[in-house]
Amino acid sequence: MSLKGILSHIKVENLDVRYIIRGIIDGSLSSLGVVIGASGGDISIIIAAGVGGGVANGMSNILGALTAERAILEGERASQEKVLLQNEGSLKKSSFYQMAIDKTAVSGMQDGLATALGSIIPVMPFLFLEKNMAIMVSIAITLAILFALGVFIGKISKENLKISGLKMVLGGVMVAIISFAIERFI
Repeated sequence: MSLKGILSHIKVENLDVRYIIRGIIDGSLSSLGVVIGASGGDISIIIAAGVGGGVANGMSNILGALTAERAILEGERASQEKVLLQNEGSLKKSSFYQMAIDKTAVSGMQDGLATALGSIIPVMPFLFLEKNMAIMVSIAITLAILFALGVFIGKISKENLKISGLKMVLGGVMVAIISFAIERFI
């Protein structure tokens, strides 16, 4: 499918919130780790490492989702063909198969683009603040976004909103602590 075909399928009603949430969490946490890990360097290095790592992570998510999900889809299609058609045809031309391929492409794009967007969040303070303040603001913003996403997830799953938000924050705090430890000891 062409990029134009993929983009034509991305409409608000086609957005799958789980891929967007997963992408933002993935991008913001991985970029936070990169930013903290590079915090011993110059601000330009921190920004380049954070954005470069985030874009690479986003592209990795797109490629990973497209290849892994397509492989599973192909395996399922082959099994269904064997049972349904007994080797006398192909389901590749069916509208069901094409819809599944399109959904895989759209989901991968959503995940990857959300990851790239999420990775920019921890980098933004370095564009406006001095390094030490930017690190603290970067951590605070990332934790606030994680808390908001946790609350949103709690709302969807009908769980306690505060606990759901705090679970996400705990994950962010763990990433920050581990990243600071790595930066300090290497």
